[in-house]
Amino acid sequence: MKFLLVFDFDHTIVDENSDTWIVKCAPEKKLPDGLRNSYRPGHWTEYMGRVFVYLGDNGVKEDEMKRTMTTIPFTVGMVDLLHFIGENRELFDCIIVSDSNTVFIDWILKAADFHKVFDEVFTNPAAFSSTGYLTVQDFHAHHCAKCPKNLCKRKVLKEFLDKQLERGISYTQILYVGDGGNDLCPVMFLKKDDIAMPRQGYTLEKKISQLAQSLSPVECSVLVWSSAIDIMSYLKLLVKE
Repeated sequence: MKFLLVFDFDHTIVDENSDTWIVKCAPEKKLPDGLRNSYRPGHWTEYMGRVFVYLGDNGVKEDEMKRTMTTIPFTVGMVDLLHFIGENRELFDCIIVSDSNTVFIDWILKAADFHKVFDEVFTNPAAFSSTGYLTVQDFHAHHCAKCPKNLCKRKVLKEFLDKQLERGISYTQILYVGDGGNDLCPVMFLKKDDIAMPRQGYTLEKKISQLAQSLSPVECSVLVWSSAIDIMSYLKLLVKE
């Protein structure tokens, strides 16, 4: 029997938001107010599409974007944790479910040689157009009222588990590591043997504790982490068992 590790990416694997990190490539490292204020809640991917057009219009090329993205810092302890998972692949399946995009995540993981740690990455598809502009699309369509229109992480997780079951693979325990509000929906899908691992002081932890206070707590166990070493310590206990 295996464990499934599900990771968010921004503010979880890396210690920043990859989508806002790319703004370092913009003239004067900032966006015009009109563009910045054009974001509508739940429509982040469309907003990032406009950001990428602005960068392209200002002559920002792929190699410069790649150089910038690969300087993004990993969260404290994350490098050690990913090495540990990589050394114990027979025990863990590992996926990323993120509202970032395929190009950024691919660059960052490959630069640090962590791409082999993950079985699959579920995120918004991105590519460079023939004119050298980065384009991004919604990951999928869904009917979940709680999630941004481009991505419901619960749907991704459920479809992945269904697909694995068809292959004859089920998991002893699912461990979900994340930080954001859009991580709550998949966490509420977890069962009592599973574990939600919200990052300390971030939105997910606050939302989980609000649910507990309103007497509708999540069904799974909750283990708060501030450094990825906290997660690794727990995984080492699992491996010993």
